[in-house]
Amino acid sequence: MQDAMIGVGPALRKARERRGVTLEAASRDTKLHIDQLRALESEDFDALISDVYVRGALRTYARYLGLSADKVIGAYDRHAATPCAPPPPAKLGRVERAIAATRIRDNQLLMVFLAGTVLAIAIVFGLVSRGHSTPAPATLPTVAAEPDPLDREIDVVVQAIADVRLSVTADGVSSTFSMAAGETRTFMAGSDLDLRVSDGGAVHVTVNGRDLGVPGIPGRPWKATYSFGSATASP
Repeated sequence: MQDAMIGVGPALRKARERRGVTLEAASRDTKLHIDQLRALESEDFDALISDVYVRGALRTYARYLGLSADKVIGAYDRHAATPCAPPPPAKLGRVERAIAATRIRDNQLLMVFLAGTVLAIAIVFGLVSRGHSTPAPATLPTVAAEPDPLDREIDVVVQAIADVRLSVTADGVSSTFSMAAGETRTFMAGSDLDLRVSDGGAVHVTVNGRDLGVPGIPGRPWKATYSFGSATASP
C-alpha cells in the first residue's frame, strides 16, 4: 500500500456515496468483488493482482460512477511505478504444464462466454431499437445528471526544488512525509485540502492546472488551504 493517499480512492468513494450506491450494488453492477472495490477506495493497490489489473479496475469503476476515467488513471499514473517484467519462468515440469494448460483452457472458455454475452446484448438492444422510433434513455446508477465530480475536485501538484517536509490534510485525512529535490507528488481532495510546507521556497505548486510558482519565502514555513471557490495561503 502506498505511504500517502493520492486522492483517487477518496474521489471514488465520494462519487459512490453521492449517488447513494452501496458497495454491494457497485460490485453487482461492475462485476468487481467487494474486496477489490474496497481496495480501490482505500488505495490499497498492492492487494490487487497486478498494475494492469489495477488500471482496468479503476477505469471500470470510474466509468460506472460517472467520473472521468482518463483523469483517474492519470492521477494513478503519477504515483504508480511501472512494475518490472517478471523473469522468464524456469522449465515447467509435468504438473506445472498441466496446471498452465488448465488455466489457458479456462481463460479461453471465459472469453467465449463473454463474447457470447456481448453478442446477445447487442442483438437484444438492436431489436428494441427497431421497435421504437426514439430509443429510451439508458438507466444509469445515478440520482440525477451531474457534471464530472473530478472537475470539482481539488488537485494540488507539489514539486520539490530542494529537500522539504510536507503535511497534507485532504478531506480530514492527514499525511506527513519528506520529499527529495526533484520529486513530484499530487494530492486530491473532494471538499478541502490543507498544505503545510517546512520551507516555502523549496516547492513549486500547481492548483487545478494553475501554476502558482514558488509560493513562499526560502527558509520560512508556508501553508495554504484550498476549497471550492476559495484558496488562502500564508507564511
